[in-house]
Amino acid sequence: MQLSFELPELDRKKTQEAVEDALEKYRIFKFIAYEEREATITASYEPREGGASGKISDQTAQIAIHNVDAQGARRAYCERIERAVKRLHPKERLLIEARYMTEDYDGEYVRDYKVYSFVFNPPISEGHYVKIRWKAFYKLALFLNIAVEKVRDEVTKE
Repeated sequence: MQLSFELPELDRKKTQEAVEDALEKYRIFKFIAYEEREATITASYEPREGGASGKISDQTAQIAIHNVDAQGARRAYCERIERAVKRLHPKERLLIEARYMTEDYDGEYVRDYKVYSFVFNPPISEGHYVKIRWKAFYKLALFLNIAVEKVRDEVTKE
């Protein structure tokens, strides 16, 4: 008795958008400094309704918790993306790391043509680059559970 497993057929455009969005979020979390919240020390002149609501508000504690939780979530997200990328084939990993996970020396993002012309040694064609990128996106989408499966139209003819 053999078990069979079929890989899902993915919607290329939507899956590519989902993976690029995840990698853009990674880049933002990795390269843009987190701005911590701070407690206000000025009196607030907002009208407040009287009476005891039973809630205890500790602004400093809430801010400290938010700062720790937000930084931890960002770190965990980046580590998850990095683990998924490390599982890729070396050519796919090179492509993803060079194109989506680094910045150029002048602070600009690396473009596709720079990767297939200068990063790959020897350089590869644009068509080959697109094939490698799609394989990497397919695997990342499955690793990260963000794959968008193709909707099959089951039209019955009567």
